[in-house]
Parts: sequence; C-alpha cells; structure tokens
Amino acid sequence: MPMTPAATEAAREQMIHQQLRAWEVLDPNVLDIFARVPREKFVPTAYTELAFADIEIPLGGGDRMLAPKVAGRIVQAVAPQPTDRVLLVGVGSGFLAACLAARACSVRGLELREDLAATATTHLNTAGVRNVTVECRNAFEPEALGSGAYDIIVLAGSLPVSDERFARQLAIGGRLFVVIGSGLVMEAKLIERTGVEAFRSTTLFETALKPLVGAHQPERFSF
Repeated sequence: MPMTPAATEAAREQMIHQQLRAWEVLDPNVLDIFARVPREKFVPTAYTELAFADIEIPLGGGDRMLAPKVAGRIVQAVAPQPTDRVLLVGVGSGFLAACLAARACSVRGLELREDLAATATTHLNTAGVRNVTVECRNAFEPEALGSGAYDIIVLAGSLPVSDERFARQLAIGGRLFVVIGSGLVMEAKLIERTGVEAFRSTTLFETALKPLVGAHQPERFSF
C-alpha cells in the first residue's frame, strides 16, 4: 500500500534527522539534497514502504541500494559543485546518481547489469533528473573510463586492493570515493589529486560493500 504524501514527508524528515545527522552528515547542502531528491521513486515497488529505512534495499542479483546514511557520507565527502563532472561506477537504482547530479554539472554512470541500467534510467527520468547518462558497461574494460578527467569519481562497490587507474582519471583538485578491503574489513577513503603526481588519502569510516565485478584481486602466494 503506497504511503500517503504526509507519511512520505515524515519518513523523509526522520531519515535526515535520525540517520544522516546521526552519522555526521551535517553539510546543509547535502541535507538539502536528501530532502529534495525523491528516494521513494528509486526503490523497487515491493520496498516502497521501506524507502527511508536504515537498510540496504535489495535490487536482485545480490546488489543492494546503499543505506541512506552511507549515500549521505559519500555525497558529503566528494562535495559536488555546479561545474563538476562526475563518474559513478555502479549506478544501481539511480538514487546516488540523482543525489550527485543535484549539485554537479553532469554525471556519467557505468552499470554492469543491463536491467539495472535500464531501471535506473527510468527512475531518473521519472524524477526529472536530466544531467545523468547511464551506460551499460564494465568499468574495468579497456577504454571504459574514457580519456577525459573527472572532478569526482565515486565507486559504489568495493575494491579488494587499491587500483590507481581511478585516481589517475581525476582532474587536479578532483576527489575519489572508494571502499578498499575484503570480507568485513573495508575502509571508505577519500583520495584527492593535489598535483600531477600528488595524491592525498583520508580514511572516512569503516563499511562493507559488494566488490565491483572485474576489480583487481590480491596476489596469492604459492609455496
């Protein structure tokens, strides 16, 4: 049963105050984004009543929407600006893309699953988001990232080990959000490109995300 407009707005406010703020998402620009982007338009129909819950909503095939507080921390960390070009790897339902696009100039999304790419495009169109393009392709394929530089890159899945190709796709001053690790030991990091060969890494928080398909794996030693 669909939520009433009043119930939807109450749930949205509760999400902002009890999840985002409680998890140190305090930037007013980010809180405004989460107040304006209609999360309820990006969840599978069966989960409409849980659109604002503090959970990772299933998208099928083992994929899940990021919990609202994690999405909030990501957007706060990369701090999109009106002139920023964004690359998002792992579009999922399209919600994170919409949040980044709410302040950025443009978002290019890469999604491996054809069904998710199509669904995300529909969600974005329904929500009136016009500055996101979604491509069905693997980010680890040759030439997938293109030759241009991005101001922001967000990986919505984890990397078992660090992969410098993403940081090197940043423009100087650019920001990369990435989760690195395996099992239950993963760290969310913000990597900033401060010069042609200069990068700064900051650990943000601990989390656990599904690994991106095609990511480099740790070397295995044989004796």
